[in-house]
Amino acid sequence: MREAFGDGPGTIDRMTVTLARLPVRSRRSHGIGDVAGTTAHVILRLETSEGVVGWGEAAPWPVFAGTAEATMVALATYLHPFVIGADPRDISGIMASADAALAGHGDAKAALETALLDCLGRYYGLPVWALLGGRCRDTIPLSVSLADPTWENDFALVERLIEDGVGIVKLKTGFAGHDFDVMRLESLRNDFPELDIRVDYNQGLAPFDALRRLRDIEVFSPTFIEQPVRADKVSLMASLAASLDVPILADESVFTATDALRAIAEEAADGFSIKIMKSGGLRAGRTIAEIAAAAGLGAYGGDMFETGLAHLAGTHMIAATPAIALGCEFYQAQYYLKEDLLEEQFPIENGAVIVPDGPGLGIAIDEDKLGHYAIETRS
Repeated sequence: MREAFGDGPGTIDRMTVTLARLPVRSRRSHGIGDVAGTTAHVILRLETSEGVVGWGEAAPWPVFAGTAEATMVALATYLHPFVIGADPRDISGIMASADAALAGHGDAKAALETALLDCLGRYYGLPVWALLGGRCRDTIPLSVSLADPTWENDFALVERLIEDGVGIVKLKTGFAGHDFDVMRLESLRNDFPELDIRVDYNQGLAPFDALRRLRDIEVFSPTFIEQPVRADKVSLMASLAASLDVPILADESVFTATDALRAIAEEAADGFSIKIMKSGGLRAGRTIAEIAAAAGLGAYGGDMFETGLAHLAGTHMIAATPAIALGCEFYQAQYYLKEDLLEEQFPIENGAVIVPDGPGLGIAIDEDKLGHYAIETRS
């Protein structure tokens, strides 16, 4: 390990932003939109004057939080000026400048913070979780989301998941009618009684009959029901949470710590989905989780349509955050993308994500794969 008070990793003198599109295995449907063909990823590479490299990823979704093209401009145009020449050890200062220079764009800021942490971890020989204060868990239970509009395909996936030791699934609902949702839940409960089942509407329920439909869903005893109605319907979320025995989790309703405080004040949810793409980074995600824990709420690690690179960032965040205790859904790299960008497979064993011990994020990007899938690069 290098001396912590040595000359340091140098200053950042190169910043490369790459937009890549990766092929996926199937169509996926959600309450707010479908994904098919490819997913978009903005990959950030930082390099210091001493040759230390750090990687980060932004994974936007247009119907959720923005476009990959806008994220690329945010990084390459608006954040670039104060990143170049900065000391990567000054994460708080750099991220404060990012917030001052650019409203929103949490995914771009998450990519920047991830790359800074990866750079420091590689320089000092420490995993990112150590930079965040140490880890409280070595493994994280994995949840895999079911969103194929053809149920036979997802049924076959569940059979594979059981063989792989995965014990948690999250059923995406609200995109093809209530009867379809009930049918799939009946199938899961009857054919895979051992599964921990969660339900996620992605805002897909109409307000006027949300409670009636959720009472039907509650019969199947899901662990939680996530974001049943539109993000701005916070008062309705509170009414649903008060009327149902199954916990209600907020996702799209809670991007920031301010959103979390509002949701708690209005009793709009029993827990939060923590995503670094929403919060703007690992440290901000931890803050939201700690706010939830202080109010007695639960939290779990959600994701967007990510490669293993962003999954690694989320893994280190959860490893260092006791409050995020409901597992994670970092399955895309292994179960949805046709090919990931990491040099090694994202670490999943026996239904759990293994927290890496290596320096930085623990696994490097395969630059040949990145080049193969790249659409545009700016530096």
